[in-house]
Amino acid sequence: MEAPFPARIPAELPFPSTGPHGHRARMREKLLERGAEALADYELLEMLLFFAMPKGDTKPLAKALINRFGSFGAVLAAPQDQLMATRGLGPHSVAALKLVQASSLRLARAEVMDRPILNNWERLIGYLTAVLAEEKIEQFRILFLDTRNRLIADEAQARGTVNHTPVYPREVVKRALELHATALILVHNHPSGDPTPSREDVAMTAEVKAAVGVLGIALHDHLIIGRGRHLSFRREGLL
Repeated sequence: MEAPFPARIPAELPFPSTGPHGHRARMREKLLERGAEALADYELLEMLLFFAMPKGDTKPLAKALINRFGSFGAVLAAPQDQLMATRGLGPHSVAALKLVQASSLRLARAEVMDRPILNNWERLIGYLTAVLAEEKIEQFRILFLDTRNRLIADEAQARGTVNHTPVYPREVVKRALELHATALILVHNHPSGDPTPSREDVAMTAEVKAAVGVLGIALHDHLIIGRGRHLSFRREGLL
């Protein structure tokens, strides 16, 4: 007779087993007494699902979600349609996940607002990593800065495929003029996780630099965000 479960679980899954069941009261006590640092990623996710699911054990679902998407952050950043299609999740739980994601991004963004970007580089990279590192397709963003290099706006200019995003220098110039920006930082992600620039990335950067330079707008950098890594064109001598 065929075994009810596979004889061997793939080793790469973070949680080969989604049991045993936990208890909500014990988890709340652990959080309040020992702090969030004492909780594993799946426990944070488990507790988050508490609020969307008043009844039932959410530990197996939390572990299954991390197994499927790869990490706590990847679960929060997963496309809404993929979350909705996941067994065990519904509108309330998906809304809770997206609310936490939005809250974390706003908190990270607040750390870079109203401060000179070039003097808060680590906070900037932290913010951009939170926004882009888990994206499954390329997204091109522009940071528009004022005369003191403070952030005026952070805008997504284009979304592409898994390895290409169309960028039009004239649109970059147009938006910079509308915002009265005096400097820019270009940003995009590489869904592969490798931030090494392509020939197209280098060529596009040169085109944008030339276009904005005619109007006296500085291009401070072009950042490529990978998974746990990033690359600065300026630091690599590419700008």
